[in-house]
Amino acid sequence: MGTFFYMLLAFLVGVLVGWFIWGRLRGELDSLRGDRTRSERDRLRADADRLTGELDVCRGARADLERQLAEAQGAKTGATKAAIPAPSALMSTSAPAKTSTAKTAPAKSTPAKTASKKPAAAKAAAAPAASASKAAASKTSATANKAAPAAKKVTAGKATAPAGKPDSLRRLIGIGPVNERKLHGLGVRTYAQIAAWTAADIKRIEDVLQFDGRIERERWIEQAKLLAAGDEKEFARRFPTAGTASNT
Repeated sequence: MGTFFYMLLAFLVGVLVGWFIWGRLRGELDSLRGDRTRSERDRLRADADRLTGELDVCRGARADLERQLAEAQGAKTGATKAAIPAPSALMSTSAPAKTSTAKTAPAKSTPAKTASKKPAAAKAAAAPAASASKAAASKTSATANKAAPAAKKVTAGKATAPAGKPDSLRRLIGIGPVNERKLHGLGVRTYAQIAAWTAADIKRIEDVLQFDGRIERERWIEQAKLLAAGDEKEFARRFPTAGTASNT
């Protein structure tokens, strides 16, 4: 019986001590939680105050910008109004006065003065006509000068075949019946013409024949120079696969 009593007393004492300790811990926890909540609230309040101040500054800057914009628009409107010419009604009021003075002036002039003014008027009328004729002549000469190089280019671009029998262009390596007909259509009929080709001529011929560097690769100009000079031996030595003199 005594043991049970002591055990019950020890249990009650443990419960009381646990309750006391738990109360202390709970109070400290609540105080810590309250301090943290208070610090968070203070921080949020400080952030709100800072943002409110920045918003007020932005509002002030916006008001200043709107005021400056309104002043600039007002100045622009004033300048536009100042640049507008006077109404035609105000300008027409001064016209009769000038007209009346212009009409009264001839009444004072004598017939001699009128006769002297006619040659001057004729000279003044002849001056624009002479200047116009000079301008037309200068334009015609400029057009002729521009047309002359163009005619030269056309003549150089499509060479005319020289008089006499055409050469057999198929002797050159790379020229067959089709290319020979195309070259004849372009006015190229002799070795001398091919030997005298320039870079511009080569580009033009290659564009027509749809080649890409083939003339230089197959050495058309070198072959044509030898054949135009009549050096058959050197031609046969350098180009043994080319056509013979009787090749048609």
